[in-house]
Amino acid sequence: MKPQTTRPRLIDVADAAGVSIATASRALSGTPGVSESLAQRVRATAAELGYAANLHARSLASGSTSTIGLVVHEIGDPYFSEIASGVLRIAADQGRTVQICHTGRDPQVELQQIRSMVASRVGAIVVAGSGFVDPSIELPARRELEVFSDAGGRVAVIGRHHLGVDAVLPANVEGGRAVAEHVLGLGHRRIAVLTGSTGLTTVADRLDGIREALGAAGVAVADVPVIEEAFTRAGGRAGARRVLESHPRTTAVIALNDDMAIGCLSELRTAGVTVPTQISVTGFDDVAVAGDLSPALTTVRLPMVEMGARAVGLTLKEPGKRPRRLRVPAELVVRDSTGPAPA
Repeated sequence: MKPQTTRPRLIDVADAAGVSIATASRALSGTPGVSESLAQRVRATAAELGYAANLHARSLASGSTSTIGLVVHEIGDPYFSEIASGVLRIAADQGRTVQICHTGRDPQVELQQIRSMVASRVGAIVVAGSGFVDPSIELPARRELEVFSDAGGRVAVIGRHHLGVDAVLPANVEGGRAVAEHVLGLGHRRIAVLTGSTGLTTVADRLDGIREALGAAGVAVADVPVIEEAFTRAGGRAGARRVLESHPRTTAVIALNDDMAIGCLSELRTAGVTVPTQISVTGFDDVAVAGDLSPALTTVRLPMVEMGARAVGLTLKEPGKRPRRLRVPAELVVRDSTGPAPA
């Protein structure tokens, strides 16, 4: 159930009147195509609920362009660049342009970027990347996007968010479970996990999958260190150093994205640790370079280009009464960076 906001929204009026959001919008704005009796009923419902359209947002939406706003955490991250490729492809097919911004995973910057896009009169906004485990962090952005949606804008997200909009959801729990089962199946029990902020829903979901596999294998979750660093190559290098210093008997490292895994491989190579003979390493996402590394990276493949394309597809459809959820699968890809646990 959606949390209550301080003011009723267009979707609340539509639900109470038993009509679609589009019909409610036409009835309240006086647009042709709605019978007078139905329009009167919708207006009466809006009055009962105390609904008042945000005129500033409506004026922006009424002059909206065919531009799609894409919000990513870091455009230089291969995960987001591949998602952007899918967004750009569908946008080009539809004769639309794309305005891209990145937030550095800072919720305040994300809110500012969303407001900037609304002011730029984009017709749709796609937010790519993880939400936050604490829903209160996303509440200001949620309210901003509700006003934008009520005014006729379209919104979709990629990843688990608390924004109450259409979403493309990668199988992060299932992927985490699959990669952990693979490592455990090779005989590894001294495992470390490298992760970005545990306040991100993507991280929480992938960790949940790993913990499910550990529990099923009889491995105590408390015995597996979770090392939190930046969700970047530099974070992977820092995490690998911490593993070597604090957990020197580790035989397998599960990194929760490929960027961290690549950084980990680099640091292990510098330290003279052979992969996978001494330590196996896995990633998550299967970015384009993962198969070209030496050793090639075992990872979990997400269809990132398709995820971007499907998110744009959601913004091109008429809004539904309830947020839509499109789930995309995860696939374990076994390469040379994993091998049997050392004797």
